[in-house]
Amino acid sequence: MRQKYLLNFFATAFLFMLPIALKAQTIKGKVTDSSGEGLPYMNIIEKGTSNGVLTDDDGIFTITVKSLPTTLVISSMGFETKTVPVSKDSYLTIVVNEDNALDEVVVTGNRTKPRTILDSPVPIDNIDVAELTKSGKPTLDRMLTFKVPSFNSQNQAIADATAHYDPADLRGLGPSRTLVLINGKRKNQSAQVYLNRTPGKGEVGVDLKSIPTAAIERVEVLRDGASAIYGSDAIAGVMNIILKKDVNYSTFTSKAGITSENDGFNFSSDFNTAFNFGEGGFVNITLGYYKQAITNRAGEVTDVGTTERDIAWLEENPTAGMTVGQPEMEKKDVFVNMEHPIGENSTLYSFHGYTTRDGKSFAYYRAPYWRNDVADANFLTADPEDFIGYQPTFETKINDHINSLGIKFPLAEGWNADASVTYGSNDVDVTVNNSVNRDYLADHGTSPRTFKPGGYAFTNIVGNFDVASQLSDAVGIAFGVEYKQEIFKANEGDPLSYYGAGSDSFAGIKPDEAGKFSRNNIALYSQLEYDITDAFLLGIAGRYEDFTDAGDNFSWKANGRYKLGDNGALRASYSTGFRAPTLHQSHITLSQYIIVAGSSEPLLQGTLANDNPAVQALGVPSLTHEISKNLSAGLTYKFNRNFSASVDFYQIKVDNRVLFSSQIGSDSDDTTTNPVEQILEDNGVVAVQVFINAGDTKTTGADVVLNYRNIEIGESGKLHASFAANFNETTLDAINTPQTISDAGYNIFDRQEQGLITNSRPKSKLILGLNYVADKWDISFNNTRFGEVIVTAPESGGTDQTLSSKISTDLGFGYRLTDKITFNANINNIFDVYPDETLASTNTAEAGSRFTYSSEVQQLGIMGTNFSVGINVQF
Repeated sequence: MRQKYLLNFFATAFLFMLPIALKAQTIKGKVTDSSGEGLPYMNIIEKGTSNGVLTDDDGIFTITVKSLPTTLVISSMGFETKTVPVSKDSYLTIVVNEDNALDEVVVTGNRTKPRTILDSPVPIDNIDVAELTKSGKPTLDRMLTFKVPSFNSQNQAIADATAHYDPADLRGLGPSRTLVLINGKRKNQSAQVYLNRTPGKGEVGVDLKSIPTAAIERVEVLRDGASAIYGSDAIAGVMNIILKKDVNYSTFTSKAGITSENDGFNFSSDFNTAFNFGEGGFVNITLGYYKQAITNRAGEVTDVGTTERDIAWLEENPTAGMTVGQPEMEKKDVFVNMEHPIGENSTLYSFHGYTTRDGKSFAYYRAPYWRNDVADANFLTADPEDFIGYQPTFETKINDHINSLGIKFPLAEGWNADASVTYGSNDVDVTVNNSVNRDYLADHGTSPRTFKPGGYAFTNIVGNFDVASQLSDAVGIAFGVEYKQEIFKANEGDPLSYYGAGSDSFAGIKPDEAGKFSRNNIALYSQLEYDITDAFLLGIAGRYEDFTDAGDNFSWKANGRYKLGDNGALRASYSTGFRAPTLHQSHITLSQYIIVAGSSEPLLQGTLANDNPAVQALGVPSLTHEISKNLSAGLTYKFNRNFSASVDFYQIKVDNRVLFSSQIGSDSDDTTTNPVEQILEDNGVVAVQVFINAGDTKTTGADVVLNYRNIEIGESGKLHASFAANFNETTLDAINTPQTISDAGYNIFDRQEQGLITNSRPKSKLILGLNYVADKWDISFNNTRFGEVIVTAPESGGTDQTLSSKISTDLGFGYRLTDKITFNANINNIFDVYPDETLASTNTAEAGSRFTYSSEVQQLGIMGTNFSVGINVQF
């Protein structure tokens, strides 16, 4: 009986499969370059399926498809991707051109029509995600740091919430002055303002960790001011992250890594796929997971104990219990990108992203001799002589969302419109563990160990209506309107987190510090481009913007490009720009413990909102927008199909720059109370900081990019070489201190704070990359040279320290096991290079040698050598 059933089953299956087998078609052909030479190991994929093959050593292929007609997609690194419709089974000869960076089409910086990099009047980098992932770095911000010379981001150790965001910027102008777009739509800023002494102090950036690289097709980086096109924040430039669309196959990637110090273990796994949606539409989905453990590069302290307990404890704990390094993190992502045609000429599009992550970093270890009051309370130990101190943790729950819905449609003949709504949000909720509320302990004889200090949330809703037309072959015009609403929330902590001085290490948000703040703005903008001749292009753009809290502004831009034959171009632009202060900067009020230079332990500081009556009584005006003037000029040239070069010079002046002031505390005169001291007294803090439009800066620099591709090595291998460099110098030309504060003898922005603006990012960064691609192997070798930075000594004394340039050398391997499976491995920072050790003579907050390396300036980070291995599977 069983045999009968089996026979019936196989017979039915055969009859079912027979028509499919009979219908299947075999396509044969050859892929060649423009000279007719066969191209080996090219990817041949049947579009919309995982069905694919590789060409052989002579470029010949055979692929079986379900039916005809169908479409084949031919691709390989170093060559243009080509789509070929196939309607019959005749022999195909497919010619594929070698890719050239200057011929790539980009969409950023121009609303009238897409242009190639060579045609563009401003410098734009177009970075394929494969170039980023080859670096072996775990997150987008780290990948860009080692790919884009003018981009910088490093982990900040012991920096409260800043340690979980890692401030990122272009051209050393701070996180607030780089605009980030996703598919051309404004990405929301983070909920956190960076308050600790790190690069980007006092500013707000975009949470780049919330964007999984598995969802990205490419990143376009516009290296020019673009406020006249995109509005506030685009002073240093624009990063446009283009999401993957209708990919030809599903991809699963997994990777694990660890440092040579046997810490910082990390694991990632992601999945990307696409499927058809209706008639002619697609849905692309990305799922991602990432987890990392802490690293620790704490230094041995110079503290000297005065009691037997403390001496014994320091002998057992030469680093005083410190944890200095990257935080723990666990991250989960979901991204969706979709499109669907409506009728013949319209398209409905939408993308959605949700990221949630948990993190844990560490505060200064509360050494037993720092907390004798806790020891004497017999709270943690029965005998004060057994007290060993404690280390509070700073734990975060961060959520980031972005959702965009739009439609592109013809408005009239030759006129196209794009209407969209984008919603974005970021929120951070904080938990402090292993801590004590010392005031509550003193009053009640006990204290919780876990506190909920509250957190912050930021949301925006952006509506856009854009219209563009190519009026003729020579003239293109675009204009539009944008409405944006922003909301910032400060969420109250639990009462015990702000009782008295609050939870040790990070005090909670008090009821009068909590609140909800909002604003809106409307913008009108236009752009015109005129190809006067085939060689000469002129463009102008203007944008009027009105904020309900920061006033209005009109920015404009003029640019031009002159082609040098078919292979080169001269380009230049001049623009004005602006940046509205963030709601965070305008309204945040809080108190917390920080380390003050010259202090033996953390002290309480207070930040008062700019609109606080007490702050305004000191002559601090309401925040208004910053104003910028950008000038750039450059040359780009394609010497031949494989070799191209560009150099661009720039100068960016920013007036009325929003600064987070120095700490203003009591002066040395104990006989009288000046107005500033009265403010401190009224608010119960030892020092106060405020946000103020007080700085004028000038940044000058140059970008250099060289690319040489397709250098033949061996029978089938090709070498691609690239060199990119950024040189920059920022000066602080003026500091405008309110009269009341200056009359009292206070410096509103001391030399240490100035150093964070002028010296905390490398003055130069050079990246030399080599990539060898053969039939089975893909090997990359990169050297990144980070220029000098300066550790600035405080006003109280000390000597500035220049940290010398450092080179990080990275090696990556990819091995194609089959046409579907690739193994990869990376050794980053092969020679275990670290920054120079911080000298005690700087007298900075690296108190008692707890930090071997500066926590205030950044070059290549303090990870040392790290290793990773991974697998990539396509199906």
